[in-house]
Amino acid sequence: MVETALPVAVGEPDRVRHPRRGYVYLVLAAALFALNGTVSKVILSSGLTAMRLTELRCAGAALGLGLAVLVVAPQQLRVSRRELPLLAAYGVAGVALTQCFYFVAIARMPVSIALLLEYTAPVMVALWARFVLKERVRNRVWAALGLSLVGLSLVAEIWQGSTLDGLGVVAALVAAVALATYYLLGEHSTGHRDPLSTTFWAFVFATLLWSVVQPWWSFPAGDTRGSTSLLGHLDDRSLPLWSLLLCMVVLGTIVPFVLVLSGLHHLPATRVGMVGMLEPVLAGVVAWVWLGEALGAVQLTGGVVVLVGIVLAQTAR
Repeated sequence: MVETALPVAVGEPDRVRHPRRGYVYLVLAAALFALNGTVSKVILSSGLTAMRLTELRCAGAALGLGLAVLVVAPQQLRVSRRELPLLAAYGVAGVALTQCFYFVAIARMPVSIALLLEYTAPVMVALWARFVLKERVRNRVWAALGLSLVGLSLVAEIWQGSTLDGLGVVAALVAAVALATYYLLGEHSTGHRDPLSTTFWAFVFATLLWSVVQPWWSFPAGDTRGSTSLLGHLDDRSLPLWSLLLCMVVLGTIVPFVLVLSGLHHLPATRVGMVGMLEPVLAGVVAWVWLGEALGAVQLTGGVVVLVGIVLAQTAR
């Protein structure tokens, strides 16, 4: 889930950069995020709702990242009143809504297709900049929009009346809007906060939101004590649900987010975003090997076209 949404890094000091190390961090992060898509789909098949899964993921990530901030930069836990609205918006748009609607989408459609739809967020950002913010945007934005629309049409196979679940498509597009909002909020940040603590506070506010919407005392804890089938090619095997939830929080959230933030220390944000395009590709491979979610040749071609459009959109401003 854009899973690789990045907070803006403002006012960072000069530092020694090691681009190769940065790329290693980012590829590992993309692989873990990709694996998490399938793990999350298995968890959702057990009956846990997308909202409850998001709540658990946010709370677990907030705890883990909070411990990381305490070790690395405890002074960054302080928050001024001026920062609260932006951090709250990060938490609601960039974390709570993006992840929840992503989970809804992958429960109803292939993981790779859900991610392709969500990753159209940069195209939305470029169009917003052109028509609302009245910024100068390179003409390649039109090529990006055209390629994305053509690619998505191929993925959905619209000449067959669309082979995708309607609610799943809507959920993925809402996740894309939430992710685009997160990007825009990051660009217009007026604070001077490091990415790690920003991400931590975003998860904190997301957790607070879900705690109000669905209080913890109503959480179906008993449902997490059983086992669930691993589905697909591993359908004859099962694992305790709590172990999959732990994997989702630690390996699917905390570790890859820290890797992405570490990558930001060595590479510019635009390049980090482009490397993040590996996630839908790797997610498709994992879902194919594990769940048997195979895409047709036309859908694969459409996916490549969409990714090219997204890369163009990221470089259009």
